[in-house]
Amino acid sequence: MPTHINDKLISWASESDDQTILQAQKTARLPIVEGHVALMPDAHVGMGATVGSVIPTKNAVIPAAVGVDIGCGMIAAELDVFDHQLPDSLEPLLGRIEQAIPAGVGQGHDRVADNADRWLAANKPVSDLGTDKATKAAKQFGTLGSGNHFFELCVDERDRVWVVLHSGSRGIGHQLAQAHIAKARNLAKDLELRLEDPDLAYFVEGTPEFQSYIGDMLWAQDYARANRSQMMDNAMREVFAFLGVGRETRRINCHHNFTQREVHHGNELWITRKGAIKADRGDLGVIPGSMGTRSYIVRGKGEPASWTSCSHGAGRRHSRTQAKKLFTTADLAQQMQGKVWLAKRAEALVDEIPSAYKDIDQVMADQSDLVEVLHTLHQVLNYKGT
Repeated sequence: MPTHINDKLISWASESDDQTILQAQKTARLPIVEGHVALMPDAHVGMGATVGSVIPTKNAVIPAAVGVDIGCGMIAAELDVFDHQLPDSLEPLLGRIEQAIPAGVGQGHDRVADNADRWLAANKPVSDLGTDKATKAAKQFGTLGSGNHFFELCVDERDRVWVVLHSGSRGIGHQLAQAHIAKARNLAKDLELRLEDPDLAYFVEGTPEFQSYIGDMLWAQDYARANRSQMMDNAMREVFAFLGVGRETRRINCHHNFTQREVHHGNELWITRKGAIKADRGDLGVIPGSMGTRSYIVRGKGEPASWTSCSHGAGRRHSRTQAKKLFTTADLAQQMQGKVWLAKRAEALVDEIPSAYKDIDQVMADQSDLVEVLHTLHQVLNYKGT
């Protein structure tokens, strides 16, 4: 059950630090916040607004709260394949996925160029991206990125096989976000808003700056969703070719860094979910744990106090810098025992070690009033951008 920290902040996190709460309180005190900010059980400090927070605003949007990976989210596909149908070694599949879904900072994908051009032609950007940005948007379509973005093969409690993937709007989303965040900071300075944090700068509805941001943000969200779909299509071809059997039976695609207009308590608001997914009654969602634990397929319960939201994952317990100081490649190898993963690149993945994240089972217990668990997924193969 949630903790009412004050009338402007409610938290579902049983594990949180003072800095996370202090940051969330700064957001909650903004004059544009309508009602309370809801902290999800995976909440931790982010840029400007807290990761794992749901922020309701009236006639305004905070670009840094949406974040720099606009539209980042999850996609999961259920297969009619069972664990016993998987070959003894999945190592060859890891290599095939690496070819089908390029990963890493700045990586592009020439083989989906036609699909990228078709999508971009049918979904023209609101802003003039210019030749360089448009070329990057096309080339990075169908690519994973780096950090905590990943592809996984999983098995659920029924021994059914799933493919799970995490990614967002790549370089183009990042560039659009940074440009608008800088513009919001400058505007706040010009208007002498005296914000507690410059990254909480916002655009007010009815202004040219607001319209420009909303147009770019919604386009980047659509790009992110299409990017995940393209990668899943590519992955499905490789998985089925490798297995020699099977078909896809269900697909779930959901954002967890986004904002959209919604009606709550009779009020039309902008609901910004920074590291949170929409969990209205009946909504299906994907909540990943860390690379060596578990992930969950959930159905939303539509809890009004959370603005019909839930966590987007386990949430970090240690920052990337801290994780690299605390853990070694040997620690990571020990925690990844029994799974197929990029062991040869362990040094580049130490900051993603499961111990750097909160306990996903505790996170799920904390939000039992927000979602119903439909399936529990255990990873058997992990491919992560480095």
